[in-house]
Amino acid sequence: MRFHRLRLKRTLPKMLSVSLILTLMVPLGAQKVLQSNAGRSLGAAYDAAHETTLTGTIQMVATGHEAGSPVGMRVLVSSSLGSIDAHLGPYWQDLQTLLRAGTEVQLTGSMDNLQGKQILLVRQLRFPGRTITVRSLRGFLVRSNAMGATAGSENNGDTGRNGGSR
Repeated sequence: MRFHRLRLKRTLPKMLSVSLILTLMVPLGAQKVLQSNAGRSLGAAYDAAHETTLTGTIQMVATGHEAGSPVGMRVLVSSSLGSIDAHLGPYWQDLQTLLRAGTEVQLTGSMDNLQGKQILLVRQLRFPGRTITVRSLRGFLVRSNAMGATAGSENNGDTGRNGGSR
């Protein structure tokens, strides 16, 4: 009996030390992953300093995920710059009934190269009778309400009134 107590006294501190080290390693590893993705939006980076506005006609509306593209709704737009793959994000699925091939749109956003493919990260979408804020001025995705407008917006694209980035 004494032998078991002595053995336990020697091994218990070692076991606790190993457990503590293993416990600390898991959060540190997770923190590195979170930090490496900080400032990224679904793998794509929004650059407000290089924002562009273009007008065109929707060729196709895509709601399914395509390899190499960010998750969420996309529209392929024919413009003076050629065909533009424009990303609207995952919160605008209810717009697919309003956005159809042939609809004239004005898109404001930032071009990004994602896995060798040029995409437009749309910040603001305008089409007849509607102005939709898709991203904040910093490029963070904004959620929609059931009516297809951002919560708290007055269809003028001002994200400052609804708390900016989300």
